[in-house]
This record gives sequence, structure tokens and C-alpha cells, in this order.
Amino acid sequence: MSTLQLKPLQPFAAEVTGIDLIEPLTPAQIKSVEDAMDQHAVLVFRNQPLTQSQQIAFAKSLGPLDMGLRKLKGGPHRLEYAELADISNVKVDGEVADRDHAKIVGNVANQLWHSDSSFQKPRAKYSMLSAVTLPNFGGDTEFADLRMAWEGLPAWRQRQVEGLEAVHYALHSRFLLGDTQYTDEQRQTISPAIWPLVQTDPRTGRKILFVGIHACEIKGMTLAEGRMLLLDLMEHATQREYVYAHQWQVGDLVMWDNTATVHRGRWFDFGERRELRRATTEEVSA
Repeated sequence: MSTLQLKPLQPFAAEVTGIDLIEPLTPAQIKSVEDAMDQHAVLVFRNQPLTQSQQIAFAKSLGPLDMGLRKLKGGPHRLEYAELADISNVKVDGEVADRDHAKIVGNVANQLWHSDSSFQKPRAKYSMLSAVTLPNFGGDTEFADLRMAWEGLPAWRQRQVEGLEAVHYALHSRFLLGDTQYTDEQRQTISPAIWPLVQTDPRTGRKILFVGIHACEIKGMTLAEGRMLLLDLMEHATQREYVYAHQWQVGDLVMWDNTATVHRGRWFDFGERRELRRATTEEVSA
């Protein structure tokens, strides 16, 4: 049986070797992946070019699958499985999307710091993103550790935010970018979710500063004051010493914990093909 080995990456992620994701994982291997996620929150598996079926199987071994924004968008799907999110600038017909296509809005929105599906309950737990086709330049993905963010807050700010709750809305980030062409039914498809700003990881006991672009207001505060606090917290949480930047290679699979991190894509030329696909599990309550 293959044994998982970890090479730490600054400041919190780790590269994984000694495990083949193409083969079904044993219970011991699944536990080793979960334990590694508890420690590092982001795991990098190089040279693991999974098929769509293999990616789905790996994700299912770690929990029930999350559909995320598929509930909002619906319509034709380019991939074999509806449970896989198509993180690409490619249309259903296989052609690269024009600049004014809805796919490009999605690519731009992905460049905002966010936690997948924080706008719903249950929220996303693990995301597993597989690189299929990459542009010549750009398109990195950055991750920020929300545990380190909490630990780095000054004591007065920790006291200020303890007990506060933030409202997370699925379309808040899209509205910020001018993407407002949604029907009333679509706007109400996923009701806002409310999450404490400060959380404790039930597996590790570490505290988490749970922020992200889907957070649009703080309960009990005026809209302006709450949004300014959220902006300040996001600026703190994403400072460079809390960030791991991943430079993609074809065949990479990167896995992260959405309850302990935020992430964002970086700029690339939208005229160049970029294809990644994501499987995501739902958080399971203890």
C-alpha cells in the first residue's frame, strides 16, 4: 500500500507524494489525507492527470458532493458529470468564450478572494481542482490561511469580532462585477447563509477568521460599518505572509479546505484556453 508523504510548502500548504489518486483509496489512505488537510489546509498532488470519473470517485471517498453555483446557473453542461464545476473559459461547443460571454464573468469573479459555497448550508468542505489545459502565462491560484489570520489579529480586534455573524449571499460577488442579469427566481434560489466570523475547527480546535467575498453584511451593524469591517478583515487575512501561491502544471490536482481558507485565481489572457475542473464535498456536521 502506498504511504502518503508530505513536503511542506510555505507558509502552510504541502506537496503530497506516495499516493496514487487513480486507484481507489483505502480507509487508511483517506484518513491520512484528512489528517494532512487538518494540518496544512492545502495539498498539492503533482502529475495526477485524473479522468472525470476518477476525480469524482476521489471526491466521493471524502464526503457527499456539493453542487454549488450549478443550482443557480443550470443550463447546458460541458463536462460529463454535473457534480464537476467547469472552471474554464470554454463554451459548451468547445470554443474559447468571447470577452462578453457569461463564462468570462465567472473567470473574473474567481479572481476575488472567496470560499466555495460559503453562501449555503451545508457549505463546501474540500475542493479538488484538476488542471487540464493551461495558458502560456498567468492563471495561478492563491490560498490564504484563515487560521493564521485569526492568530495574527491583535487582541483588541479579536475581542471586537468574537460573537459577530456575517451574512453570505451567492450573488453578492457577481453584483459587484456588474453581473446582474438574474431573474427573481435565480436571485432567491439559494437563500443567504449566516456564519460566525470566528469559528473553531471541530477536528483541530484551531480558531478560524471566516471571511470571504460572499460575506455582504454583519448582523447588528449598519450596512456601511459592517462592510468596512469585512473589508478590513479581508485585507488582514490575505496579507502575503498568510498566502500560498500555486503555479499550475498540467496534471496537478490541488485540494483545499474551504472552512479554513479563502482562495482566488490570478489574471490570465482570456483569449487563451484554460481548463480546470473542480469536485467539491459538502461539510458534514459532527
